[in-house]
Amino acid sequence: MYKLLSALLAVVILITLAAIVWLAVIPEKGDGFTEFYILGLDGKATDYPKTLKKGNAGSVIVGIVNREHVDVTYQLSVKQGDTVINRTGPITLVNEQKWEQQVSFTLTKTGNNQKVDFLLYKNAVTNAYLSLNLWIDVK
Repeated sequence: MYKLLSALLAVVILITLAAIVWLAVIPEKGDGFTEFYILGLDGKATDYPKTLKKGNAGSVIVGIVNREHVDVTYQLSVKQGDTVINRTGPITLVNEQKWEQQVSFTLTKTGNNQKVDFLLYKNAVTNAYLSLNLWIDVK
């Protein structure tokens, strides 16, 4: 009887160890997402353009990191109000791939606190997947 219990205990221990190893080696994927960010030209989350002259270009670094677990094709639009002032793409990224590039834009409407939208579209869907914005005074 003790031999049977010892053998059963050994089997349970082996199954438990195999499950622990399997969980450590093959983690759960979870939900996918995309990182989308804007940096100043120094590569930091500071020193964004705050004031521009009408017709002069402003620039930022835009970053996209695909963590969707599949290949994704992105489009980037920069808008001032309803006017598209820059388009970039298609940008196709495999899972875990990062894209960072300087993006310039020229504002055509004057006024304080002009909203500049950075819109990221995913896989040719017509609604923006993610959005970021800057507020810029245009003289």
